[in-house]
Amino acid sequence: MELTVGAVVEGKVKSITNFGAFISLPENKTGMVHISEVANAYVSDIRQHLTEGQDVKVMVIGMENGKINLSIKRLEPKPQRDGSRPPFRSGNAGQRREGAPQNRESSRPQQQRAPMPPAAPKTADQLFEEKLKAFMSESDSKLSGIKQYADHRGSSRPRRRG
Repeated sequence: MELTVGAVVEGKVKSITNFGAFISLPENKTGMVHISEVANAYVSDIRQHLTEGQDVKVMVIGMENGKINLSIKRLEPKPQRDGSRPPFRSGNAGQRREGAPQNRESSRPQQQRAPMPPAAPKTADQLFEEKLKAFMSESDSKLSGIKQYADHRGSSRPRRRG
């Protein structure tokens, strides 16, 4: 059987490293499952998911320079979204990627967060203080630039004696 991208084959875990697992494939070929392709949830220790000698079903996801890249998670059903987070929209850098793990430990139960109360409106004094801090910071930055320029110009010119 010729291996092609998208093919699903049976293999055996040959060895495990911190970054992935090497899988023995038919026809004496070997491929690698990167740790990010082991499960749909975040995997911190691949040894919690795979053991040497284990039979696994893998999908060929890439073949470059004689290397065979494999995936186990692409054969698993995608986890259902619970709707608690908004979907990914390009241009919103602060939002999480769709399909990204919701928490780092899949065995830890997901905690529900209480909604944050709205922030109290700022007083006129607080607004003034914020504006003053911003002004002072900008002013210090400009003065620093002027001093550096003046020092640079003064050191390159010969001094006049009067």
